[in-house]
Formats: sequence, C-alpha cells, structure tokens
Amino acid sequence: MPSDELLEDVAARLRAARRVVALTGAGVSAESGVPTFRGASGEGLWERFRPEDLASFDAFERDPALVWRWYAWRRELVARCVPNPAHVALAELERRAPEFLLVTQNVDGLHAAAGSREIAELHGCLWRTRCLGCGAVAEDRRVPLPELPPRCGCGGLLRPDIVWFGEVLPEATLLRSFAAAMAAELVLVVGTSSLVYPAAAIPQQAARAGAFVVEVNLEPTPLTPLAGAFFAGPAAAVVPRLLGTAS
Repeated sequence: MPSDELLEDVAARLRAARRVVALTGAGVSAESGVPTFRGASGEGLWERFRPEDLASFDAFERDPALVWRWYAWRRELVARCVPNPAHVALAELERRAPEFLLVTQNVDGLHAAAGSREIAELHGCLWRTRCLGCGAVAEDRRVPLPELPPRCGCGGLLRPDIVWFGEVLPEATLLRSFAAAMAAELVLVVGTSSLVYPAAAIPQQAARAGAFVVEVNLEPTPLTPLAGAFFAGPAAAVVPRLLGTAS
C-alpha cells in the first residue's frame, strides 16, 4: 500500500482542487465481481466465442438473436453486482468538487448505481437500448428480457447502446471528456491499462496541459511516467483512502 505521506499529499490536492476529472476502467468494476468476458472459465456456450465475434454490427446483422443472448447473459451477471468502495468514493468526490466529470470505459452502470451523476460513458451502457428503426435510446433494466431480440414500440429492432468493434466513440461524449480533462487541475485515473485509445489520450493530454495526474492501478502502465503520483493497489482499497472515506 502507498505511504501515508504520499496519500496525505494527494488527499490534500483532491480537497483543494475545484476542477476534477476521474477516468475509470475495468479494474474498478472487477472488484465488484464484474467479469471481463475474456478468458473466463465456466461460461458454457460463450467459451466458443470471442467478444470480437459477437460485439460488432456485422455479427448483429448475421444473427441478432445470438448477439442478444450473449448480452442477456452479461446483463444477468452484472445485475448481481453492486458498487464497491471505489465507486462510492468517486461519487463522494463528485459531491465535493465544484466542477467534476467522471469518464468511464465501463458499460456496467455501477458508477450511476453508486450515486455518480456527471458521467461520460465512452463505450455506452449495458442497460440502454437503441432502435435501428426510429433511433430512440431508452433505459431497460429488465432481467431477463421478455423476448430476444427485443423490439422497439415502433416495431424496429433494438440493439445494445454500446460501442461495438469497428464503431467510433460518440463524438459529443469524447469532446466533453477531453474538454473537461484539459481544463482540470487534477485527473484521477483508476483501474485502466492506458492502452486503449482515444481514452488513453485523455489523461496524457491533461498532464501535458498542466493537470496533476494521479494513477491507481495494480501495476504501472504507459501513463505512469506522466503521473504526478502512482498508487499500486486495488481501487476499492486505495481510492477511499485518498478521499478519506475508508471505513
């Protein structure tokens, strides 16, 4: 675990900062039991598929029912998960900071469940659908879904409101994320490998613009040399200590 001196220095910076951005990745939700869906055992049918073979529009066009069966299975697993202390601490940080944005690469909805409100979901959300007919986007938390594939009230086919392989991130969400990071005094990066672009560029550009970057991860990443402080450890243990919310 990090030293008390370094923790207190970063905690003081977090208390003083008025403009804060947090960027989170799979490492935050893994501690809530959310599977990564890559290489996990015990998946039965889904062990025969790679995520790349199912999370694409081509796959959806070929067999929307199969793709939706995979997402329905994922939704059932994630529905059993609850926010962990890192999610809760980040929601508290939002309440403290006058200007705050939480940018996440996760699609599980656990940040919102923990109380975060200002969220930029780069990759979409598992609990929303988008109609291929009328374009309507709606929240749908039914588990299980009554029909696969589900359909919109207009009769159109629904797809998960998630960015699939081969698709671009939503421009407005991406622009909002970069703008907030470039204006931030402090950027807190939690549980992400910093390998996937353009998300990985958000804290990198913020650091070059003068923001103090704090990284929390199990191991160093390509971002670490640019970070003002790096804490090696599980997010659910480190983040609450940084914010003084650890029980």
